[in-house]
Amino acid sequence: MINGRTKVCCLIGKPVSHSLSPVIHNAAFRELNLNYIYVAFNVERDSLKTAIRGIKSLGIRGVNVTMPHKTEVIEYIDVVDDNAREIRAVNTIVNDNGILKGYNTDGIGALKAIKRFTSIEGRRILLIGAGGAGRAIATELSKYASELIILNRTVSKAAEIALKLSKKGYKVRGRGLNRRIIEREIKKVDLIINATPIGMKEVVSSSPVPKELLSPDMVVFDIVYEPLETELLQYAKSLGCLTIDGLWMLIYQAAEAFKLWTDKEAPIEVMRKAALEVLERRKKKEEVEHFQP
Repeated sequence: MINGRTKVCCLIGKPVSHSLSPVIHNAAFRELNLNYIYVAFNVERDSLKTAIRGIKSLGIRGVNVTMPHKTEVIEYIDVVDDNAREIRAVNTIVNDNGILKGYNTDGIGALKAIKRFTSIEGRRILLIGAGGAGRAIATELSKYASELIILNRTVSKAAEIALKLSKKGYKVRGRGLNRRIIEREIKKVDLIINATPIGMKEVVSSSPVPKELLSPDMVVFDIVYEPLETELLQYAKSLGCLTIDGLWMLIYQAAEAFKLWTDKEAPIEVMRKAALEVLERRKKKEEVEHFQP
C-alpha cells in the first residue's frame, strides 16, 4: 500500500507513454512485497536539468533514463560509473542520500540475455548498430568474444568503438553496413546481434540481414522487443537458428537497475510475464483496430 514511507522510482525520457518499465518494476515490487512504486515522466530536453534537480529535492530513490537523455544526463549527476562514462550513456541513476550515481545496465542486460540460452565465451560476434545500445553491448561482449565485428551505416562510429576496445586488447573491427560487407563478414561469425531500430514496428518492418545469408548454426539476437518476434527473428527461426528476443535484454537490464535500487535480486520470470501480458494486449488491440471497417 502506498504511504508516507513509499520509495519512488521512475523513468524519464520522451516519449515514455508506451514504456514497459512501469509494468515490469511494479510487478517486481509487488512480488517481493517492497514498499516501492515506479512511474514514468515525460521530460523535454530543455527540462532535463530541472528534472534531475527534482530527483534530489523529492528524494526519488531510483531513475531509469531513456532517449533522448542518456548522454546529456551525465553532466547533471554527481558520480558516473566508469563503464557508463566509457559508453557515454547513463540509463540508471541511484539517489544515495542526495548523491546521484549513474550507471549503464544495457551491456550486462544483453550479456545475461545471451547467457540464459547459450555460452558467450569465444563467440565470433557480428553486431549491427553503433548507437547507445550498440556501444554498451560492444563494451560488455568484447570481453568474452574471440572476435567482434561492428557494422554501422556511419562507419566512423563503428570504427571509433572498435579502436577504443582494440586498445584494451580485445579483437574488434568496425565496418560500414551494406549488403556486400554483410555477405563477407557473416561467414566468419556464429552470433548475430541487431542493435538498430530496424524491425521495430514504429520504424520499419524489415530485417537488417537478408534471410539467405543466415545459416542454421547461428545464434540470432534482436534487441527490438516490439514486435517480440521481428522479421529477422522470424527468418532465423524458420531456418532452425537459436533466437533470442529483445524482451530478455529489457528484463535483464531492468533487473540490474532493480538490484541497484533495492539491493535485492529481481524476480525475472515475474517481470517477463507482466511484460508479455501487456504486449499481448497491445497486439490484440492493434489487430482489432486494423480490421475495423
